[in-house]
Amino acid sequence: MLFSERVLNFYKILKLNNSLPKGIEYMNPYANDYAFHLCELFYQKYYSDEKERTLLVGINPGRFGSGATGISFTDPIKLEKECGIENTLVKKPELSADFIYAMINAYGGPKKFYGNYFISAVSPLGFTKEGKNINYYDEPGLQKAVTPFILSAINGMIKLGISRKQCFCIGEGKNLAFLSKLNEEHHWFEEIIPLAHPRFIMQYKRKSVNKYINDYILKLKLEP
Repeated sequence: MLFSERVLNFYKILKLNNSLPKGIEYMNPYANDYAFHLCELFYQKYYSDEKERTLLVGINPGRFGSGATGISFTDPIKLEKECGIENTLVKKPELSADFIYAMINAYGGPKKFYGNYFISAVSPLGFTKEGKNINYYDEPGLQKAVTPFILSAINGMIKLGISRKQCFCIGEGKNLAFLSKLNEEHHWFEEIIPLAHPRFIMQYKRKSVNKYINDYILKLKLEP
């Protein structure tokens, strides 16, 4: 089975069964027919082979990026302009997507990058509270509620054809700490390599964007 078929099957059955703390809702773009259609176009374009990929995982989807498109760190603008996939979604930019695609272009472009890497998130489904994004680790009750889902999701991702040698964790603080602890218990990867989170970079270190892009490229073991 092609990588594209495996990942689409994975997203098609992705579901959060646990109840969440009061006031918190989850986002599942893969339950939206149009978003899933865009995923089909994207994965069929870049993943229609049987190659093994190295995993990069962020925190969880946000409303204006993968919460809309279903594709990690890819807002509707990047999906159209960078990946060549036209869409009718509201063309609202997302800061993390701006950085990731600047990095992908420095790497050699989407075709080359996605030929080697698969990007997802520790929690492939996102969360909102009072209409705003919330991270899975922002509240202890939420983290506890979604941990069984996260375990299931990471096990599912590995079965897609993911290398067990390295995993890149996008987020050097709580995301890295949580993933590292789980990895110690479940032995998914030989090594977890931290990467600064694009939102942190774009909000607080914008003058150093090129430095962070170079850091990503260096850690991905390819000169820009």
